Amino acid sequence: MADFVLYPDPRLNRPAVPFDTVDDRLRATGRRLLAAAQACKAHGLAAAHLGEVAPVVVIDGEAGEYRLLFNPRVIAVSDERETGEEGSVSLPGVRVMVERPLWADVAFQTEAGEAETRRLTGFAARVALHEIDQMNGVFFLERVSRLKREMALKKAKKHGG
Repeated sequence: MADFVLYPDPRLNRPAVPFDTVDDRLRATGRRLLAAAQACKAHGLAAAHLGEVAPVVVIDGEAGEYRLLFNPRVIAVSDERETGEEGSVSLPGVRVMVERPLWADVAFQTEAGEAETRRLTGFAARVALHEIDQMNGVFFLERVSRLKREMALKKAKKHGG
């Protein structure tokens, strides 16, 4: 299993710079990310979780199979929002309720470098938004109130984090 970068490692707060094309280096990062997600049965991962600041995420899509998104960006989200539980391999044992849009339109490139846009809904949208945030240097605890964040960090410290 992969060794994950643990919060508050500074690489978790560094935004990835998009690549002009999907090259061999980015594809290799994607393959490592996919293998790590499959090994730990994560719903999603960003390259930062492996200590790499690169514009690639993997999500467990709506069809129940993993999808690599290279250079992903959110181009639209619903106004309607819902609250759901989120966590991170970089902060084991901590789960918090985070409000997110119900759907998101995400533009990305495939491993072959082809441009695609997908509307993701429900849990798949939540996972994609969470991982794209992480790719952009926004750790999920930044999406909750200061009080919730402090409580989550106390819990992590109590559990050896």
